[in-house]
Amino acid sequence: MSSDVHFTDFKSDKQPTWCPGCGDFGTMNGMMKALSETGNHPDETFLVAGIGCSGKIGTYMHSYALHGVHGRALPVGTGVKIANPDLEVMVAGGDGDGYSIGVGHFIHAVRRNVDMTYVVMDNRIYGLTKGQASPTSREDFETSTSPEGTNVPPVNPKALALSAGATFIAQSFSSDSQRHTELVRQAIEHDGFGFVNVYSPCVTFNDVDTYDYFRGSIVDLEDTDHDSGSFDQAKDRILDSDKEYIGVLYQDDDSVPYSEREGIEGSMADIPDGAPDGATDLVREFY
Repeated sequence: MSSDVHFTDFKSDKQPTWCPGCGDFGTMNGMMKALSETGNHPDETFLVAGIGCSGKIGTYMHSYALHGVHGRALPVGTGVKIANPDLEVMVAGGDGDGYSIGVGHFIHAVRRNVDMTYVVMDNRIYGLTKGQASPTSREDFETSTSPEGTNVPPVNPKALALSAGATFIAQSFSSDSQRHTELVRQAIEHDGFGFVNVYSPCVTFNDVDTYDYFRGSIVDLEDTDHDSGSFDQAKDRILDSDKEYIGVLYQDDDSVPYSEREGIEGSMADIPDGAPDGATDLVREFY
């Protein structure tokens, strides 16, 4: 940890190719600010990204990074954190990557409660493949592949997380820079799996869930009497489909991270000099 880190230290020399106005710009900036505010250094941070517009984030941020395969970012992040607990591990993805092909990994990552952060850029659309309905799209959302709507209710990722035993669930809005940064920072500081779903509008393919829509619909839980330590209150807020809440929906202050619960100590990242006996012969068997 370092107190001399600025969020710009997490910027790489690669220019983002996201569409102008994409919500992912704000999401990424908040992630960088939260990492620096918690004293993390790029050399001590590992970012795992999935596939989709959000998957490019590992190129645009300066840290250790891996751009994984579709829906498989969380198992990679889990392995990194268990192998080297000294790293600050952050996994980034989108609603298609995380809640469709990757939803099984999402549920089990929540259950394990590994001490890492998962930030999902939820734009309620498949953007990289040019505008198909995603798992979080509205039931009546019309696209080229669903001209009469999806005819199925959207996935509620926060409900999935709560039912799987999540210890930290938050919702943020990429356009509210200060609040978004604060929520990601709280997820990083949480002892366990910190899950932040981010309203991150797609200005190119989603003309329903826009910046104006969210600004007119969002209710900040800080302005209510919500108790984030109450499972029942969290459930009521999460299942309330009439409002778009932001804030910490649920946090278990008694959370015990996976490594502590399972007695995992030390780093597996230190590799002794020389290959183990028989390793070379084993590798040759594959060729």
